[in-house]
Amino acid sequence: MQSLIFFSRVAFICNVCFVLVWVMRFYPILKEGQPGDLVSLVLILGVLFAFLLNIAVNAFILAFILQRKPVFKHFPGWLIIANFLFLFPQIILFIK
Repeated sequence: MQSLIFFSRVAFICNVCFVLVWVMRFYPILKEGQPGDLVSLVLILGVLFAFLLNIAVNAFILAFILQRKPVFKHFPGWLIIANFLFLFPQIILFIK
C-alpha cells in the first residue's frame, strides 16, 4: 500500500506537468537559442508518464475500492479525486 501511495503522488506530479504542457501549447516558454532541459522534462512527464501512470494508479485504487478495502483511510481523498479527474482529459486526448 505504501508503494501505491508513492506512485499516486508521482502521478499527481505528472498530472501537473500535463497541465503545464497544455499551457505551453498556447504560451511558448522557450525562445530560440535557449536550453530546453526543463521543458523537455515537463513534456516527457506530462505527455507520456502522466497518462500511463495515472491509468495504472487509478486501476489499482478502483480494484481496492471494489474489494472493499479502506482506501480513503490510507490515501488523502483529494489525491484520489484529483488523479481521477485528470484521467478524463488524458483519455480523450489519447483517443483523439
